[in-house]
Amino acid sequence: MARAGFGPQAGPVTNDQARRRDGTDGGQETSAAGEELSLFADPRYAACYDAFFPWEDREDFHFYLPRVTAADAVLDVGCGTGMLLHHAREAGHAGRLVGLDPAPGMLERARRRTDVEWVRGDLRSVAWREEFDLVLMTGHAFQELVTDADLRAALRAVSAALAPGGSFAFETRNPALRGWERWDFEYSLAVPDPEGSGGTVRMAMQAEGPATPAPGGGTLVRAVTRLTGPAWPGLRTHRSAYRFLNAAELRGFLAEAGLEVAEQYGDFDGSPPDDSAPEIVTVARRA
Repeated sequence: MARAGFGPQAGPVTNDQARRRDGTDGGQETSAAGEELSLFADPRYAACYDAFFPWEDREDFHFYLPRVTAADAVLDVGCGTGMLLHHAREAGHAGRLVGLDPAPGMLERARRRTDVEWVRGDLRSVAWREEFDLVLMTGHAFQELVTDADLRAALRAVSAALAPGGSFAFETRNPALRGWERWDFEYSLAVPDPEGSGGTVRMAMQAEGPATPAPGGGTLVRAVTRLTGPAWPGLRTHRSAYRFLNAAELRGFLAEAGLEVAEQYGDFDGSPPDDSAPEIVTVARRA
């Protein structure tokens, strides 16, 4: 079961260096201009993503949806295929919904709904000021902010985008559980080809190399995703990096951006945070 999807749903937030390594093991594809084609720029993968991580398995989306429907204006950072905002409209949200993502393949799928604002870019390319009652980062996208500079810039942009009284909601995996050691089991997935070929699309993800201390605090984990299916002539490979911060480290970075923790949970069922909890689910507001 996919508890909260995986970072690649929203991964193109700032993990550019890791993305430029995409396409090894014979899996590199190029655009018509000769540029490397990121896995998340590929609409064929975007179609598979929703099959790998369907709505009924997305515990994070079920946690966040009531908060989305209660807010007048919502920004989903790293919206991916737009599944959460699609469901918010279907649930009756009548206010402003904005999805931000730099991956064209993901946004192509998101734009099946035209009653949501879809913006191609990331938090470095936009400058909203006090416009949103709720800013979200789901699918562990927050963990792809792997450098201090990326993390601080993103949190400053989020803080600026929040309207008075607004909230920033996101989740990270609890580093105490060392969950990356089980990724090869948790993220070994197979689904029928959504393009209708009759074949099977398989995805396997695992940590690559040992976890290392992250400059500035926390733990840095590199990962490799391998994908096979009828849409690709060979193995497609994507490499990425994820930063694990504990609750105290998160509070420190939030405080630098003028944000403070208003609520914090150990999982999407609202249970309290502790060293045995799988997640650190945080709702922050301006201090």
